[in-house]
Amino acid sequence: MEEPQIHESAQGPRVTPAASRTAQTPRPVPGPRPAAVPRPGRPGPSPAAASRAGGAPMPAPPAQRAPQATPGPVPAAPAPTASAAPSVSAAVPQIQLIPASVEGALDAAEEAVDLLLDTGRAPGDILVLTTGDPHPWAAHELSFGEAAYWALHDAGDDVFYADAAQVQRATGRPVVVFAANGGTVDTVAGHLPVALTRAGALLIVCGDPQQINSVLGAGV
Repeated sequence: MEEPQIHESAQGPRVTPAASRTAQTPRPVPGPRPAAVPRPGRPGPSPAAASRAGGAPMPAPPAQRAPQATPGPVPAAPAPTASAAPSVSAAVPQIQLIPASVEGALDAAEEAVDLLLDTGRAPGDILVLTTGDPHPWAAHELSFGEAAYWALHDAGDDVFYADAAQVQRATGRPVVVFAANGGTVDTVAGHLPVALTRAGALLIVCGDPQQINSVLGAGV
């Protein structure tokens, strides 16, 4: 297996996380992506959840954003030459570390998702994994049963939130956001390599830099 390329934000001196998330979260690298789309804001509940009569009020789901064509002419890509070598970055996802405390990791992941959507990523490109408490959206959708919850995953048209322990069941997406918001060191070390295999272009890890770098340095 080719060694992944670790984004520059995951290298260099290791940063000791602050006791609380007061510093501004570094912007994630969105990586290769489709044409940019506008950010219209978060709509109401998803159609699948809205159709359930008598259900409890649900938290705001990940935003649905319809793709929109990029205005203006699109220049034609240059024709490949016979001697051009394949790009390594196209096969090996980049890794970006966003320093965050256990308590702030989920918030950091949410900010990363917002920035990815702002920079043109389609909602269906993004999978968010948590090692501790589930995201409120995931907890709400699971209240309707496993079948309905995973049907939303299989639809692939929105950001999907899942427990990192279920990463084996989740299919790959271009971007995986990994929130180390709980669990033991062994839990993080066990799930992070699998999360990397699910990321097609970019893996964003939100957590304690010393802990994450120890895992990444172990041959992820």
